[in-house]
Amino acid sequence: MSEQHHRPPEPNGETDDGTDTEHAGVPFAGTDLRIGYGGDKGPVVDGESITAPAGQVTALVGPNGSGKSTLLKGLADQLSPESGTVVVDGEDVQSMATKALARRLGLLTQENTSPESLTVETLIERGRYPHRGFFDGLTDEDLAAIDEAIDLAGVDHLRDRQLSSLSGGQKQLVWIAMVLAQDTDVLLLDEPTTFLDLHHQLEVMEIIERLRDDSDMTVLVVLHDLQQAARHADYMIALSDGTIQARGPPGDVVTEDLLASVFEIEARVTPGQQGPEITPLRPLHED
Repeated sequence: MSEQHHRPPEPNGETDDGTDTEHAGVPFAGTDLRIGYGGDKGPVVDGESITAPAGQVTALVGPNGSGKSTLLKGLADQLSPESGTVVVDGEDVQSMATKALARRLGLLTQENTSPESLTVETLIERGRYPHRGFFDGLTDEDLAAIDEAIDLAGVDHLRDRQLSSLSGGQKQLVWIAMVLAQDTDVLLLDEPTTFLDLHHQLEVMEIIERLRDDSDMTVLVVLHDLQQAARHADYMIALSDGTIQARGPPGDVVTEDLLASVFEIEARVTPGQQGPEITPLRPLHED
């Protein structure tokens, strides 16, 4: 499928359809990105450009193996692009020292591990590492940021619990609190709701919405659930085989044609009060 005609909005300004995108927050973008894992298979993402509108929630969607997580790792400088540039507030991330980048850009991956004997509060304190020297104790500013992150993630009642005693959903909220304690301008989340029950999925998405509404944080989130993305995101980017197929507001991206060509399903899409409503009908098979 060729890409639908929706240019990403400039960090501050208007889209080509005249929609106002003026928001507080920090612009974040990657240009002409070629990202892969080496070897003979070639790049997973080859020459794509992406803009996460400032102060908004951008959802990155696509079928399994479409390159969503690879693209996110490249944007976060966890996987160095073979070519192309990534900039946060106009500064190339590859030119930034590790701690300087961690003060601007937070990342929560799917591979989160830490000693199970740690308490919740101790883990969240680790989010303050970009703001501290190696031997420095916690400052009043650190303590305030930790308390704010705990409050936003709704885990104050878990503060003294060991990680080993938490459910999967509770652990995910604690990891989100840790990355929030970094107090960054941009937050990248890789499938933060996958494997969670519906209650904790909704809690995670409410946190993301509050970040946008209360702090003007620029959020880029990979979501497996297309309906969830359509409901909660301001802007969506759909990938297939490492190529961006569509981008724009959910109402423009989530179409019956896109679901057929990218997700290989026949579905009915109808307008809803909280974004496009998707009714899957049947899988489509290649002839």
